[in-house]
Amino acid sequence: MNGAFVDPGAEVAEGVSLAPGAVVYAGARIGAGTRIGAGAVVHPGTVLGEDCVIEEGAVLGKRPRLRAGSSAAGASIGSLVVEAGATVCCGAVVYAGAFVAAGAIIGDQSQVRERASIGVQSVVGRASSVDFEARVGARVLIQTGVYVTGGSIVEDDVFLGPGVLTTNDHTMSRHASGEPLLGPTFRRACRVGGGAVLVPGVVIGEEAFVAAGALVTRDVGKREVVMGVPARVVRQVRDEDLLERWRGA
Repeated sequence: MNGAFVDPGAEVAEGVSLAPGAVVYAGARIGAGTRIGAGAVVHPGTVLGEDCVIEEGAVLGKRPRLRAGSSAAGASIGSLVVEAGATVCCGAVVYAGAFVAAGAIIGDQSQVRERASIGVQSVVGRASSVDFEARVGARVLIQTGVYVTGGSIVEDDVFLGPGVLTTNDHTMSRHASGEPLLGPTFRRACRVGGGAVLVPGVVIGEEAFVAAGALVTRDVGKREVVMGVPARVVRQVRDEDLLERWRGA
């Protein structure tokens, strides 16, 4: 196949395009019409739907390498599933056990960890990281260099600006083994500006607006606009700025 390596134990449908240097291991399943770029690697157990685009150097189905004593060491991983029409861009790494829904885009050099999920038509921007067990809804826009920490919940139509940083551990690793971590929750259609920092467990309300550079140390209510260090409420989101006014514009 034009210099690509396909293990005989892989299931590759008709019409799949493999560029030179692409590697598909045994147990992988590749849907019809999918294109796999040069140097991309598809690990065992990975399932790709029809008409996916896997660009050069992407790695799919990587198993996590965990430190000794990690609370996640004994957790079940499972297979990576990428649904029809999704794109994984150059140099991105999507781990075993993750889920990427139809039409989603995983940007260049980004990372989606085990048991994380990316919703329909969502975008993970260049060099961003969606950590283990994070749940990202549909039509979410995650910009460049964003860190979505483990256990975060990102509901539909959320916007996370470039460089947004989330955290999930108040003790910075000095807690009892097995104690759950608590990522932030982003409710539907909220917007968070570039460079904002969120402490563990905060909730950003539906249609709320967090200004660029804010430090969010407490929950933000529905439609509240907050800014500053620490972030404080300055007004409410106007009716004309709600998502329904702009959807499809």
